[in-house]
Amino acid sequence: MDVPPLPLARDSPVPLAVQLADGLRAAAADGTLRPGDRLPSTRALASALGVSRTVTAAAFDQLLAEGWVAGRVGAGTYVTAVPALPRDGGGPARPAPGRAATAGPHEQRSAALDPGRPCVAALDRAMWRRAWRAAADPEPDDAPRPDGLPGFHDAVVEHLLRHRGFTPADMLTTAGTSAAVAELARLLPTGARVAVEEPGYRRAVSALRAAGLHIVPVPVDDDGLVVDAIPAGCAAVYVTPAHQFPTAVRMPAARRVALVERARDEGILIIEDDYDGELRYDVAPLPLLAALAPDRVVHLGTASKIVSPTLGVGWALAPEPVLAAWRDLRERTGTRPSPAGQRVLVALARHGDLSRHLRRLRRELRERRSTVLAAAAGAGWRADGDPAGAHLVLRGFPGTEAGLVEAAAARGIAVRGLAGYHEGPPRTSGLVVGYAAGTRADLRRALDLLTG
Repeated sequence: MDVPPLPLARDSPVPLAVQLADGLRAAAADGTLRPGDRLPSTRALASALGVSRTVTAAAFDQLLAEGWVAGRVGAGTYVTAVPALPRDGGGPARPAPGRAATAGPHEQRSAALDPGRPCVAALDRAMWRRAWRAAADPEPDDAPRPDGLPGFHDAVVEHLLRHRGFTPADMLTTAGTSAAVAELARLLPTGARVAVEEPGYRRAVSALRAAGLHIVPVPVDDDGLVVDAIPAGCAAVYVTPAHQFPTAVRMPAARRVALVERARDEGILIIEDDYDGELRYDVAPLPLLAALAPDRVVHLGTASKIVSPTLGVGWALAPEPVLAAWRDLRERTGTRPSPAGQRVLVALARHGDLSRHLRRLRRELRERRSTVLAAAAGAGWRADGDPAGAHLVLRGFPGTEAGLVEAAAARGIAVRGLAGYHEGPPRTSGLVVGYAAGTRADLRRALDLLTG
C-alpha cells in the first residue's frame, strides 16, 4: 500500500518512534487505514519517511504489543483493529501495551486466552482487603526511598528463600520486570549489542531498543536460548530461563552452566527475567542463574504474575557495581517505585497469606492447564511447554497460524501466534495460549470457540 501522510517533527522531544506509532494509530482512527490493510515493511517505510529502520521497527513493535496490528507469516504486517476516538473528539485513545486487540468499537474480544494476564480469580478477597487495610496503617512517609521499603526487602528475601531457594546479598525494589528492564537498559552503553531470545518478550525488546541499544536476536530451541548462537561482542543477554516466554520451555541445568561460563569468559551481563518462576507444578524450580553467578547476573522478579499487576512492584538482584550505578541513576532522575504496593505485599507476607495464596494458585493453574490439554487433545492438536507458569503453545492445528488467529478473532476470541513474538522472519509457529485470565468458565468457553 501507499505510505499514508505521517508528519514527523524531528525537533520534538517526543521520540520519532513514538510519533510514528501515534501517526499510524491516527491514520487508523480517521479511516485512512482500515482493518485488513497491509502496512509497508519497516524497511520501505523507513526509506519513505527518511528515518532509520530502528525507528520504524520500534513503532511496529509498540503497535504489535498493543494489538492494533498483527504479523502474518510470510505476508507482512496488517491492521487488525481501529482505535476508537474519545468522546471529546480528540486524538485516538492509546491502550496499555500488551493488551489484547479489540474487535471494534462495539465488540470486545474475550481475553481468556491472553498469556500476559495473571489469575486474580485465585485471590482470596478477604485476604486481599485485609492486606490493603494493613498497608494503610503506617503514617504517611515524607522520605524518598529509591531503594524501596526495608520491610519489602525483608519480605522478598523470605519469599526468595522459601520459593526459589536463594538468599540475595542486596537488592532494589522495582515497579516490575518490564520497568526494571527499561531502567537497566539506561545503564548500558548507548549502541551496545544486547542478545535477546527469538521468539521472545516484545516489551523487553522494545525497552532495550528505546534506550538506544542494538538488538541481536538469538534462536530458542526446546532447551531455551541457544547459547552457542550468541554472537561475540554482546554486552548483555536477556533470558527467561525458568519458563521461556513465549515458547514455555525450561532451560536445563547444563545449558544454564554453559550460559554462565560464556558470560564470565566474555564479560557479558545476564538479565534473568524470572517473571513466573514460582509457578511450577511438577518439580522444584531449577536454581536461579543469579545463584550460579551472582557476579554476572541481574535477576528480576515481580509480583504481577503471582498476585496482581495492581501492586506494581518487583525486585532486582544484581552485582554491586550494577546496583551502585542503578542507585545513582535513580538519584539523578528521581525515579523510585511506589511504596503502596510494597506495603500490601509486606502485609500479605507477614502472616503467611502470600505462601498460602501461592499454594492455592499452583493448584488452580495446574487444573486449568489440564483443561487446555484436554481441549487440545480432543481437537487432535499438540500442546507444548513445561508444566509451569500460565501459558503453553498449541501446534498441529489445521491450516496456518495466521488463519487460525483470524478465525478466532471472528468468533470473539483474542489469541496470539508465535509470529508476533519474533524480531525478524518467524522461526516457528504455534498459538500462545494463556489459561490464567478470567474464570474457569471463561477459559472453557474460549477453548470451545478456538478448537470448534
